[in-house]
Amino acid sequence: MSEQDKGFESLASYQHSLRLLKASYKLAQSLPAHEKYNLADQIRRASLSVLLNIAEGYGRFHYLDRLRFFYIARGSLTEVLSAFIAASSLGYVDDEQLAWVRETEAEAEKSLNGYIAFIRKQQQGGSEYGHNYVRDEQPEYQISIELDEAGRE
Repeated sequence: MSEQDKGFESLASYQHSLRLLKASYKLAQSLPAHEKYNLADQIRRASLSVLLNIAEGYGRFHYLDRLRFFYIARGSLTEVLSAFIAASSLGYVDDEQLAWVRETEAEAEKSLNGYIAFIRKQQQGGSEYGHNYVRDEQPEYQISIELDEAGRE
């Protein structure tokens, strides 16, 4: 399979995020047992969320649908960074590791933002869906007001 045939796997944002996933799982494995269901679980889920949302967004047709998944991926990227910052403040990650994560997250976000701009400009599917609204006919309501002999309600 050539590099061109790999689809979402060839996206720079996906490649950077894959490196963050590996670092996240490595950190999660090294955390103390009392962090197993807290920080370790959260960092694994956030880093996996980035990859899965990039892939799902790539597979969607309408550009607005695609963008929704890319925005979720971008949010998960910052969540991964925040988890590493928390791990650093707790003494589980050293300054060099945190600097690498900051740099890798920034590259992933920069490339994802570039791809988002490309998708937004391309507007794939915009002529088929999204510009037309489906509307139901509005029901007609009749209101009857009974008035007394003086013409009051």
